Amino acid sequence: MFRVREFRAVFAAHLLSLLGVVVAEISLTVLVYRATGSPLMSALTFALGFLPHALGGTLLAPLADRYPARRVLVACDLLCAACAAAMVWPGTPVAGILVLRCAMAFVAPLFQGARSASLADILGTGEAFVLGRSLLRMVAQSAQLAGFGLGGVLLAFIAPRGAIALTAAGFLASALLLRVGTRARPARAVAARESPLAGLRAVLGGRRLRALTLLCWLPPAFAVVPEALLAPYTAGTGAGTVTLGVLMCALPVGTVAGELWAGSALTARTRARITAPLAVASPLPLLLFAVRPGPVLVLAALLAAGLAHAYTLGLDRMYLDAVPDELRGRAMTLLSTGLMTFQGIGMALAGAAAEFLPAHTVIAGAGALGAAVVALLLAGVRRPRDETGLAAK
Repeated sequence: MFRVREFRAVFAAHLLSLLGVVVAEISLTVLVYRATGSPLMSALTFALGFLPHALGGTLLAPLADRYPARRVLVACDLLCAACAAAMVWPGTPVAGILVLRCAMAFVAPLFQGARSASLADILGTGEAFVLGRSLLRMVAQSAQLAGFGLGGVLLAFIAPRGAIALTAAGFLASALLLRVGTRARPARAVAARESPLAGLRAVLGGRRLRALTLLCWLPPAFAVVPEALLAPYTAGTGAGTVTLGVLMCALPVGTVAGELWAGSALTARTRARITAPLAVASPLPLLLFAVRPGPVLVLAALLAAGLAHAYTLGLDRMYLDAVPDELRGRAMTLLSTGLMTFQGIGMALAGAAAEFLPAHTVIAGAGALGAAVVALLLAGVRRPRDETGLAAK
């Protein structure tokens, strides 16, 4: 993949913008807390990175196909750089910072969808696309772990506004890399303007593509349940904050290791064969929580659940094959939107259930329910294709 010059530019831009976003998140929470003294406002600043994601992805998805991908990507980066620069301005009030945070989150799914769709143009629609998408996903997981640490170190030496200024510089560098490092390509679909709901119906109109989309959205919603409830669970077992920190890293570390193994050690045929069984198996390690295990077994269960996410490489291949070329940008944008939205819903529902049930029961229940849901969706994927009219929709 790195032999492809355009992919090198996309990869470097991805890394810069990711680190910028993560550093901005921790810096903004500190900045707002120092300005207001309110834990609620500080938490709201972090939450606003997720809430506008669903709205932006739904409303902006058609733009991913209507305009050339490079133009969309550069415009999103420049908008985010401008928002970050405005946050640095000393006179910007807290309310303005929150609005700017919403604006950055609003365009994020469009950027992610357009970039994912453009990977098929850069790397082709074969094996390189699957591995390239997997690599970007692994970088995202790793950057989130490293970014919070980097943000903490930066804030020990510079003020929050200074760290946010580095975020603005990162977005500008990303825009420059994408502008000079990728080729200009025409828009995928030069069609009449349509409503966002029409685009949503086009992507979800066919049975097989709808089942594949839900298969991308719903399993992660169950996978985040232990992350949402690890704090109360570890507190109930008497473990300390150091143990909690180690356990919080287990699932993303397992996910990165699983994708690295599947991408480097397995052939495309083998990955296709293990997609279904691994997808069903991925929530099953959470059943171990039913016996209230200690930290060592919890660590093993979370690592195993993360490793099983190697099924996503085969799922990416199936999804790309099912999406018509003229819908690729919209489909990838909505895929990113739904993934973020359902993870948020999963966390919220887990927290609500834990108000009435013990945390270990909720986590184990999520494992059982997740496996059942995945099995049902796979049955829909295996049905004969009846999508002949999909592109017309």
